Amino acid sequence: MENGKVTTSSRDGICTVSFHPQSNSLPGQLLRELGDTITSVSSDPATKVIILRSEGEKAFCAGASFDELISIQDIETGLKFFSGFAHVINAMRKSSKLIIGRIHQKAVGGGVGLASSVDFCFATTSASVKLSELAVGIGPFVVGPAVERKVGLSAMSQMAIDATEWHSATWAQEKGLYNHVFEKPEDMDAAIEKLANRLASSNPEAMSELKKIFWRGTDDWDTLLVERAGISGRLVLSDFTREAINKFKAK
Repeated sequence: MENGKVTTSSRDGICTVSFHPQSNSLPGQLLRELGDTITSVSSDPATKVIILRSEGEKAFCAGASFDELISIQDIETGLKFFSGFAHVINAMRKSSKLIIGRIHQKAVGGGVGLASSVDFCFATTSASVKLSELAVGIGPFVVGPAVERKVGLSAMSQMAIDATEWHSATWAQEKGLYNHVFEKPEDMDAAIEKLANRLASSNPEAMSELKKIFWRGTDDWDTLLVERAGISGRLVLSDFTREAINKFKAK
């Protein structure tokens, strides 16, 4: 569990992919494992629908691992790390299966990117969102296309610029990031189960064709997101960013 872990469980055509973040953040190894797992379960004919969730009582995902960010010493390592987020987003984008997101608590940075990359998203009222990257001298370059696709350029730029401010789950629902928001996690889980069961009995071919329509216009993301990862990988080496990350870690 030092770097977190990814687990799966399946029943009746529903595969739940759970990631257990390291201190709520996502180190590179966990990102690679998560992307590979989504790709693997997507290729299983027995899987009809996927549920993506985070374990634990804390944040859904607090974004990148600061410990790993501060250890990056060259552009190649930076590119490799930020490409981990690109890998997960692209795995969800290219999956032929509809993916349901379960956002039980706050989502920051890359966590907002994950929530934006599922096809249908449930959340609780505790699941506020923040794109904090600019506050540490980087920017939401890799997750930006996924967030913009879901909430539009105006809302994405609001989050990216106002990088220290939280936006409520209600705000996220109004902007289209969340489809349903619940006061109680158990009510959210009941709604997720109801939808997942219904989708599991739907026509797999029809759902696959719908998925292609939903993601139309993103065929260049294999290249685009890696290019964006290169920007972040370069900026993380700056003195400004290193000082900003160390200040955040000291809080």
